Amino acid sequence: MPENKLMSLDQVNNFKVSEDRVLFSATHEEILNGATTDIYFVKTHEILKNMGKDDIEVVAEVFARKSGVFCGLPEAMSLLKDSDVEIWALPEGETFERKEVLMRIKGSYGEFGLFETPLLGILASSSGWATAAREIKEVSGDKMSLVFGARHVHPAIAPVMERSALVGGVDGASCILGAKLGGKEPKGTVPHAIFLIVGDTVEVAKAYDDLMPEGEPRLVLVDTFKDEAEESLRVAEALGKRLNGIRLDTPSERGGVTPALVREIRARLDLAGFEHVQIFASGGLTPDRIKDLKEAGVESFGVGSYISGARAIDMTMDLKEIGGKSIAKRGRIPGITPTDRLVKLK
Repeated sequence: MPENKLMSLDQVNNFKVSEDRVLFSATHEEILNGATTDIYFVKTHEILKNMGKDDIEVVAEVFARKSGVFCGLPEAMSLLKDSDVEIWALPEGETFERKEVLMRIKGSYGEFGLFETPLLGILASSSGWATAAREIKEVSGDKMSLVFGARHVHPAIAPVMERSALVGGVDGASCILGAKLGGKEPKGTVPHAIFLIVGDTVEVAKAYDDLMPEGEPRLVLVDTFKDEAEESLRVAEALGKRLNGIRLDTPSERGGVTPALVREIRARLDLAGFEHVQIFASGGLTPDRIKDLKEAGVESFGVGSYISGARAIDMTMDLKEIGGKSIAKRGRIPGITPTDRLVKLK
């Protein structure tokens, strides 16, 4: 256990938030030291210690309230790395069913009980994001899907969210740290802002082509000023074979990206000899919309709020053994839950 861990009410009362704190998000040290735990776990620890029962060996199991994709395991293990416990868990990225055991922890309650709040929070949020990403990838199939959700969440958790999406199966991420944490390089082109500043889509497309290194896809946003089909042809004529694709992000105020729009653009590009130019779509995409757009001819998808706004999957930790004896609260079955899917990690 870290020496400065918040393990008593006195320590909690003496814990002060600096008046010149810049950001409200918890630091790594604050999470590891217990500053993000629920106060009732501190009270529980203090009472058990006073009764001489904090060292009693227990077995705890973590399960989810609904099915999904398991994610967040590396952070969970880091949270417990200094605790003298044994840990079994489902491999990260595996799907699970409702109430299936995802993690089992064996050791004295005083070694890990204070971590229940952050442990469940890590697994609940990460698994929720990974599950939404898996839904996207299952629909997009062999077409590329990227997560563009960092702008929809607090920056402190944006990298966690985008890494979780990569675990869930999407092909890339736009958030720099999120992509790097997932072993990828960040992907993305440029926003509408640059087109508005420069004043012409083709001029920006040429500048992008001149400046970006070889190997960087030439993908150009075409819905800022003109009809998307007209702008697509203008950009294709300007860049020729060097243009990899055009991106559609038509706002909801103008009907969004529709299958009919995609079919028209695909047909006009093909008729003009630009069969090699792919169509990338983004903007409020859901699995149903992706299915329709994929059938219409979209080759790649950028998904933001469907993944970033996914609900956390509620996780629960139950004690199933105390001092070697099977136990459980009412409504649950006492004793270790039979499963052959967990792998011993610690």
